[in-house]
Amino acid sequence: MVSATDFSQFASLRAQATAGNADDHNDALNKVAEQFEALFLQRMLQSMRDASFGDALLPESGGQELFRDMFDQQVATDIASGPGIGLAEMIVRQLGGTQQQTPAVSAAKTRRAEYPNSWEKPADFVADVLPFAKKAASELGVSPVAIIAQAALETGWGKRVMSDASGANSLNLFGIKAGDQWSGERVNQATLEYEQGSMQQRNESFRSYPSLGAAFDDYTHFIADAPRYASVIGARDDVTQFGAALQSAGYATDPQYAEKIERVATSTTMRDALVALKEYDLASLTGRAQ
Repeated sequence: MVSATDFSQFASLRAQATAGNADDHNDALNKVAEQFEALFLQRMLQSMRDASFGDALLPESGGQELFRDMFDQQVATDIASGPGIGLAEMIVRQLGGTQQQTPAVSAAKTRRAEYPNSWEKPADFVADVLPFAKKAASELGVSPVAIIAQAALETGWGKRVMSDASGANSLNLFGIKAGDQWSGERVNQATLEYEQGSMQQRNESFRSYPSLGAAFDDYTHFIADAPRYASVIGARDDVTQFGAALQSAGYATDPQYAEKIERVATSTTMRDALVALKEYDLASLTGRAQ
């Protein structure tokens, strides 16, 4: 990886910028702006470290200082090469250029603009996910209410959706982990797992999606393509069977996972959200609120 704080790159960038090609000029402008932002961030980190309130508990050697500076430089580079803090974008705009973004950064900004990092009201969450839940439910042969209930359980009605490294909504509503076969974006998150009857905290890698449609499509394939979830498919309007099949197949380690899905599906919160959307047929599937 070439460091954004490597000044030796400026000679080639200057040649590229003066070559007369508009695309080359814009590309060089973006790179220089990114370098400037990285340098600013590195200096800011160094100033924060220098603002000490007293003597260090342990004396630092020259080697420790070197590695600390290298760490600060890499942190600054990583931030500037990602979403950044907006400084590079401002520089490019002021100099008449067009900011270039990697697909990952562009997708993250799209998610941030389209969806909040958390839904404030359950009704808003249900309204946003309902069309996608209906499509997934049709393909799996289950109730949309059951799928929405699972997503609501996993995210607290959309209030605890994982954010990616840029702070954008990962749109992972079903807690699907990113294994070796996953080639999309990832987000690392602390999670609680039940192991031998006790709850343990672990850090896991989870999938991140560019859109709600992609999240629900992946969930559909995740269930449909795995033989262990065969009993989930075709549960129809039976939310109890849906949750029990997921739990017995090992979808989650929580021993009360099925019971919690059913409780969310039959809650007044779910019913009120569906009635507000004039989904009376689906609201009737919630049964008597518990």
